[in-house]
Amino acid sequence: MNRVPSIKDTWNRNRGFMLFLGLMFVFRSAVADWNYVPSSSMNPTLWRGDRVMINKLAYSLRVPFTLVQVTSWAQPERGDVITFDSPADEVNLIKRVVALGGDHVRMSDNQLFINDRPVPRHLMDASRSVPSEAGDLSLQVWSERLGDRSFEVAQLPALNRWRDFPQVTVPDGTVMVLGDSRDNSRDSRFIGFIDLRRITGRATRVVLSHDPEQAYLPRLNRWWLPLDERG
Repeated sequence: MNRVPSIKDTWNRNRGFMLFLGLMFVFRSAVADWNYVPSSSMNPTLWRGDRVMINKLAYSLRVPFTLVQVTSWAQPERGDVITFDSPADEVNLIKRVVALGGDHVRMSDNQLFINDRPVPRHLMDASRSVPSEAGDLSLQVWSERLGDRSFEVAQLPALNRWRDFPQVTVPDGTVMVLGDSRDNSRDSRFIGFIDLRRITGRATRVVLSHDPEQAYLPRLNRWWLPLDERG
């Protein structure tokens, strides 16, 4: 009669592999990971189907699998693309930091103002086709500049409803985040400011990308794209 393997037997036979899996999950939780982009809220910077490298040690060290900080050594900067657990539903989101604690922020006719100064912007493309979960979208693409960092943001002329919000002051210990697709993002305008303790990392580059609408064929022109443009 065959003996049923015990837990100890299973552990002894697979110890190396199980330790590898455990260390890999700890590494992905506390050090670095890549996130799948499921929506178009960060168009044109990130497309649905991108996989983005996340530096989990950009700002702090956390207890793996939790939001508990062991220590912190940096703060997000304006223009950083971050991941965080939403205060609305705990879903991990990816958005761009536009304002820090103490900043006064408002938007008027799509123009962002920080501390009463307009964020420099200029039109890049009056119409650019970018894929989304709803098919190809025609975006009006602008270049914005926060400090020494430039990035692209998009407006959807047919859906441009959220062009204004009154001045708000970002509380200390929080940041304000917006999606780069300003007319198609559930961000601080809807879920509130993001507590620094909820931030789980900083996105550094698109590692690779596949098209969900084309049997996940690779988009080779979107592999290994940096997200941090300075100068």
